[in-house]
Amino acid sequence: MNSSFSSISPVEILLIEDNPGDVRLTVEIFKEAKIHNKMNVMTDGIEAMAFLRQEGEYTNVPRPDLILLDLNLPKKDGREVLAEIKVDPALRRIPVVVLTTSKAEEDILKTYDLHVNAYITKPVDLEQFIGIVKSIENFWLTIVKLPRS
Repeated sequence: MNSSFSSISPVEILLIEDNPGDVRLTVEIFKEAKIHNKMNVMTDGIEAMAFLRQEGEYTNVPRPDLILLDLNLPKKDGREVLAEIKVDPALRRIPVVVLTTSKAEEDILKTYDLHVNAYITKPVDLEQFIGIVKSIENFWLTIVKLPRS
């Protein structure tokens, strides 16, 4: 475990997800984690980009260390959000993990073409979903060295 990293400051996570059940569950699983993290939740793509660009009411928010992104979002979908993140020099180094119900090969190929860091399909089964979120938490917050802004 990378305890020296996590003891310095919390790992900032941005969850971009419009399904209230998935939000609640993901937040709960990360809350139970032993790693010190802070999660912000945005429910649509326009709000998420304002948060990431620190615009309007989000002027003083911290830049996330990791983004968990659903593809099927209102106002601006996850593919558009991912494209905007990865072309922005101030945001493109932030790892983005797509966490979506889409199993479409087209979505997988398109998101990797847009430089997503990982693509994970949400399982329907609750226990499997919990396992996947715990795997994300374990890999991205304890094993991987995240770039700090």
